Amino acid sequence: QAFTERMEALAEQWRELHARRAQLKAHVVRSGMTVKENERLRTQALKKAKEEKEQNTRKESELLGAKRELEALTEQHQKLSKKLLKYSVFKRYLENVVENSQFRDIEDIISLYKALVRTRRDLVQSQWGQRQLAEQATVLLPRLRAEREAEMLQCRDELGQLKESLARARRDILQWERRCAELQDRAARKATELRSLSMAIHSLFQ
Repeated sequence: QAFTERMEALAEQWRELHARRAQLKAHVVRSGMTVKENERLRTQALKKAKEEKEQNTRKESELLGAKRELEALTEQHQKLSKKLLKYSVFKRYLENVVENSQFRDIEDIISLYKALVRTRRDLVQSQWGQRQLAEQATVLLPRLRAEREAEMLQCRDELGQLKESLARARRDILQWERRCAELQDRAARKATELRSLSMAIHSLFQ
């Protein structure tokens, strides 16, 4: 439609151009101008003709572009017509689906299809993410297990060392308790001897 309007506009400009040329010729014939006036008019007419020629060149270029555009549109129209003919069977199939289902029109079917496609894409992405997490867990689990086993071994070693230290501490405590008892006995004997000595000194003093 736009191309048709452009062609009509070009045709109207061509008609106006021919009308102006005819008016110019008629005016030159009727006026009986002098040679100088005729020369001026001829110069003016040549200038006008040159401008019109340039304008015609531009119009022809636009016309050529419009023809090419028309050819491209025609080719595109043919392709779309073939595609429409190819897909017409699907249109009839969808119309039958609408007639025999709860859908109101074909747009409802297309909307549901798009929603299902989006849901399937989201589901695929979610499954892919879960697979990635599972693969990462499969890779990380042995390493974490090895780290925990190493930590447990280290804790066992430390526990064994602590048990040995506790046993040594208990032996040391027994030794010190025995030594403390010996010192207490010695102190008691010394205290007894000191009391006896004090009593003897007191007796001697008396």
